[in-house]
Amino acid sequence: QVQLVESGGGLVQTGDSLRLSCAASGGTFSSYAMGWFRQAPGKEREFVSHIPRSGSNTYYADSVKGRFTISRDNAKNTVHLQMNSLKPEDTAIYYCAAALFFATSVADTRLRVESEYTYWGQGTQVTVSS
Repeated sequence: QVQLVESGGGLVQTGDSLRLSCAASGGTFSSYAMGWFRQAPGKEREFVSHIPRSGSNTYYADSVKGRFTISRDNAKNTVHLQMNSLKPEDTAIYYCAAALFFATSVADTRLRVESEYTYWGQGTQVTVSS
């Protein structure tokens, strides 16, 4: 059983940056690929980014590509999401999730499927004011 705890959310202005962190415990962190999803008010949860176990590749939703960067530190059992140039439409609860599948391409549909991720954190709120 893997426990995931997100942190780093907050209230910022358009154009600001935030760095989200997700700390994992209770399992072998390096065995899991990690993803970030978000859910805006009144909308379904959507894929944001994914990083495989080794961190050799990274994948992003088109809406955040070039602004967000995912990274992981397997020695510290953490995954980060650096968010730059934030926009009001980035306002959402951000969740990290752990998965066992191995994606080799951004075209891999499993990246965006919530049920492909085994463990989830409780989420952290990000609010971007205009």
